[in-house]
Amino acid sequence: MKPEVTKLIAAIIIALIIGIGIGYAAGMGAAITVTTTVTITTPVTTPSPSPVKPPVTLIVVGPWAGAEMEAFMEALKAFEKEYPNIKVEYRIYRAEDLASIAPPQFEAGMAPGDVIFTAWGWWVKKMGEQGHLYDLSGQVNTEEYVKGIFDPVTSEGKIYGLPFTAWAKPGFWYRKSFFQKYGLEPPESWDEFLSLLDKLKDILGGPPIVTGNGVGWPISDVTEHFIITFGGPELQLKLINGEVMFTDPEARKVFEDYLVPLIKNGYFSEPIEWTRALELWWRGDYAIYFMGTWITGMVEDPEDISSFPLPGCKGVVMGTDYIIVPKYTKHPEEALLLAKWLATEGQRVHAGTKAGKFATWLKVGIEDHWAPMQSVFMKLKEMVPMPDLDDTVGGDWQKLFWDQLKLLWVEPDKLDEVLNTLAENFPKE
Repeated sequence: MKPEVTKLIAAIIIALIIGIGIGYAAGMGAAITVTTTVTITTPVTTPSPSPVKPPVTLIVVGPWAGAEMEAFMEALKAFEKEYPNIKVEYRIYRAEDLASIAPPQFEAGMAPGDVIFTAWGWWVKKMGEQGHLYDLSGQVNTEEYVKGIFDPVTSEGKIYGLPFTAWAKPGFWYRKSFFQKYGLEPPESWDEFLSLLDKLKDILGGPPIVTGNGVGWPISDVTEHFIITFGGPELQLKLINGEVMFTDPEARKVFEDYLVPLIKNGYFSEPIEWTRALELWWRGDYAIYFMGTWITGMVEDPEDISSFPLPGCKGVVMGTDYIIVPKYTKHPEEALLLAKWLATEGQRVHAGTKAGKFATWLKVGIEDHWAPMQSVFMKLKEMVPMPDLDDTVGGDWQKLFWDQLKLLWVEPDKLDEVLNTLAENFPKE
């Protein structure tokens, strides 16, 4: 390359460098700032409200009517107050009606109620074993209850019924005012009992003992009281277990020596519907009435009544109404909640009413019970608790037992026929 050309290129490069430098210097004196604003919008999310469950209505089936129903309704109202989204509708089914109505419904995948009460533990166990009832084992702590209360409704480790408040059948009830009027005292021996009956028969001009009847169970109650008194608590248990038959000497003796002579001598009235019998007893047509503790809530003045057992009796029949939940309820969560509540805090409410019941949940204190029941409860603590004979055996034999006793009451000379029928038809399991 020629020297002239090289010098020219070098000059051009130098000029460019100088020009760039001057331009940069000028730019530094008047800087231009460009600001870019970026706005980021974060969407605002409004939290969705928790879904509100629509109100649920549960159907509760129980055996109580009249004053007993009114007392039970107090417990249901307390539950509704605590759980306002659950309403409860009550329907009346006696145990004997329920036992015939419910099974076909269960087989069809239906139920007469969401929560059901029955005193028949044998029936609860049977329905549970057939797969119709929820296992309630985890709902409560069984150690918090009266010992043995779960036995009738337990099968292979599963509990199919929860206990509600309990009743007892302590003996013959009388009006204090009536006894005071005639200078009478509760008997302390069998002879004194017979003497009392004679005095009462003279005063009334007729039978002193009113015989309550329904489907037969009030008559069975007084019969069991005689069995426990004169055969001991052991005989009651042996009859239940089939270890002794009604035709055996030790059982026959109770009827032949004690019960039948009273019937023949006119000390018992003929069977009268039990609530009507209560009315007649209260107004003074009869002097004494064998009935359960619920009688305290069915009279005008519970402070005017008291009871006495047959002299020498050491046992008393006690029982409860069991709470079950069919698998066919449309509201299992709410039904199980109600069942648990009734078996616990519901007992506290019910024991405080005029129901004439006492709690099987041991967290309910004596002070929580209705005042007239507190003295009854203290008496019962001295007695050996016994299972109800016909309620425990159950089935078709229970109805037969009732019918045969009604026959005995009107035709006591048929004792042999009655005892043979009971023995021959006793379940062979």
